[in-house]
Amino acid sequence: MRIHCLENVDKALQFLKEQKVHLENMGSHDIVDGSHRLTLGLIWTIILRFQIQDITVETHDNRETRSAKDALLLWCQMKTAGYSNVNIRNFTSSWKDGMAFNALIHKHRPDLVDFNKLKQSNATYNLQQAFNIAEQQLGVTKLLDPEDVFTENPDEKSIITYVVAFYHYFSKMKALAVEGKRIGKVLDNAIETQKMIDKYEQLASDLLIWIEQTIVVLNSRKFANSLAGVQQQLQAFNTYRTVEKPSKFQEKGNLEVLLFSIQSRMRANNQKVYTPHEGKLISDINRGWERLEKAEHERELALRNELIRQEKLEQLARRFDRKALMRETWLCENQRLVSQDNFGYDLPAVEAAMKKHEAIEADIAAYEERVQTLVDVSLELEAENYHDIKRINARKDNIMRLWEYLLELLNARRARLEMNLALQKIFQEMLHIIDWMDEMKVQLLSQDFGKHLMGVEDLLQKHTLVEADIAIQADRLKLVNAGALKFAEGEGYTPCDPNVIKDRVNHLELCYEELCVLAAERKARLEQSRCLWRFFWEMAETEGWIREREQIFSSQDYGKDITSIVILQSKHKALEDELGGLSTHLQQTIKEGRDMIAQKHFASPEIKKRIEEVLAMWKDLEELAAFRKQNLQDAQNFFQFQVDADDVKTWLQDTYRILSSDDVGHDEFSTQTLVKKHRDLTDEIMKSGTAIDALNKQLQSLPEEFRKLPEIKDRRWEIKELYADLVALADLRRQRLQDALALYIMFREADACELWMNEKEKWLEGIEIPKKLDDLEVVEH
Repeated sequence: MRIHCLENVDKALQFLKEQKVHLENMGSHDIVDGSHRLTLGLIWTIILRFQIQDITVETHDNRETRSAKDALLLWCQMKTAGYSNVNIRNFTSSWKDGMAFNALIHKHRPDLVDFNKLKQSNATYNLQQAFNIAEQQLGVTKLLDPEDVFTENPDEKSIITYVVAFYHYFSKMKALAVEGKRIGKVLDNAIETQKMIDKYEQLASDLLIWIEQTIVVLNSRKFANSLAGVQQQLQAFNTYRTVEKPSKFQEKGNLEVLLFSIQSRMRANNQKVYTPHEGKLISDINRGWERLEKAEHERELALRNELIRQEKLEQLARRFDRKALMRETWLCENQRLVSQDNFGYDLPAVEAAMKKHEAIEADIAAYEERVQTLVDVSLELEAENYHDIKRINARKDNIMRLWEYLLELLNARRARLEMNLALQKIFQEMLHIIDWMDEMKVQLLSQDFGKHLMGVEDLLQKHTLVEADIAIQADRLKLVNAGALKFAEGEGYTPCDPNVIKDRVNHLELCYEELCVLAAERKARLEQSRCLWRFFWEMAETEGWIREREQIFSSQDYGKDITSIVILQSKHKALEDELGGLSTHLQQTIKEGRDMIAQKHFASPEIKKRIEEVLAMWKDLEELAAFRKQNLQDAQNFFQFQVDADDVKTWLQDTYRILSSDDVGHDEFSTQTLVKKHRDLTDEIMKSGTAIDALNKQLQSLPEEFRKLPEIKDRRWEIKELYADLVALADLRRQRLQDALALYIMFREADACELWMNEKEKWLEGIEIPKKLDDLEVVEH
């Protein structure tokens, strides 16, 4: 019997181990033997494992892991939360008053317990009521009595075990309630799901229709042709984006949520998942929505661009109006300005008026760009199809008419001003010409006709320039008068009275005629004065030249050698040629003077006296030139004699040194060469005798004063003696050379004889005496 008990207990323990229940120091024999401590411990372990350990409590975060005891405690705290006088902190003292047990029953079955009538002070009643209701109404076995709990130290494990019974009962009651609700929910879900499907299809169709209609509207590019109209369209577009579109976007989101809800419901109920018909899928709606977004974006860009364009056009139109007003005012003011002809009555005033007019023209020319800018603005508005372009064009045309009229007035005023300016310049030119003619008259009336030829020539040159200026002024006068008469004889606008112009022209012509007469008279007087002063100047030049040449011809410089005398003769020859050339010029000048005398010139006595003086000086100069020429020739002969004498002396001395040489040669050939040279030199000595004779003749041709000079005499005797010594020395050297030559010939012949003798001696020494008689005869021969 014991063995069976042990086996049964072992099987129970083995099952507990398989369930991973920790059993420490416990065996089957301990239980069979009736160990109360171990048996009670095993029972508590089983309760913990199979009743308490499975307890789980759902929290908000589900992150906290708790033990079974803590989970049960937390479950109790959660269920009794909010009940007065109930504060469960443990499984001992917190249950003593019975309020916690009644709170648990009231939380799940409020119909069984009237919790508000319970009092914390009546613990026994509370405990008894809770245990009885649990046993009678809930079927929870009464494991405890009020006395077991309402003690100083209640047993924790007993309370835990009893509370666990409550936990399991209420958990099972909740599961049954949930299962009943599920069946009802399945039916409700099926009906609701079908309603949701119908709703989805209706909403999807409506949304797609709206999307297509809106895309058509957004793709329209028919904008109002005004800023206000475009602003209204942009405001309507913004209303669409802020009011209409968000609601439709919310509908789209609701559709997605609705479809997701439908499909989630059907998956939860294990039904076939609903798929919308083709064209009503979420992807179809999204594609349509994307096209809507694209059309909306393009519509916004187009509206904003059109708004910017309209704003620019409005700004451009306002700019046009502002500038047009400024241009109209400016054009009217300038039209009044250029209509006035206050030019003045003299050249400075008219020039000032011209400068002012040019400034006006420059201002108006610069303003043309502004007018063109206005035209460009109107063209731009017209190109951009501005809604009020007719008014713009009308105002532009008006401004262009004003501009063209201003230009006409400006050109007409300039023409009038140019005529006034031209006439005033002509009048000014007339005044300048008259002033110039007055100055010329003062010069032409001058009594200064020159005090010498250069002065007269200078006056004539100046007078020629004056005549040239007068001739030039004639053309200038004609041009001025012709220009002035044009204004007097022209038709139309006349800047001055024609009679005034004609009077000024006549006065100018009379002044010019008077000037021409004065110029001719002064020129005749100057020509006469030039002839006189030219004659005096020519005679003075001739006299000066004669005096210069007298000094040259009177010079005692006859040179120091033959070279200098040749140079002086060349210069003298040039002076003689110059004298001959000037003679012709002098005769011409004298002829001009005699012509003036014949014409009874006012200075005829002075001219005649001057001619006689110059002719006398000219004759003296010719005689002085002939005298110097003869002296130069004598000086040349003298210096030539000295040169020739020096040359002869030098040659004689050089020849003497050659003949005085002791060199008679070192052999026959050199001596023969010296003999030949000596023979040639002797011939030259003989010829030099002829040169010495010629030198003596040259000496005899010199003037007496040169022949008597001591140096001449000494040089003559020195040459004569040197020549005689040279002839004697030549004979002596000739004899010495002949002796030396005879000696060298004798030496040559002696050397030849010695050589022959040596050759014969060698031959005789080398010959053999033959033994036969015949051979000896041959040798002898």
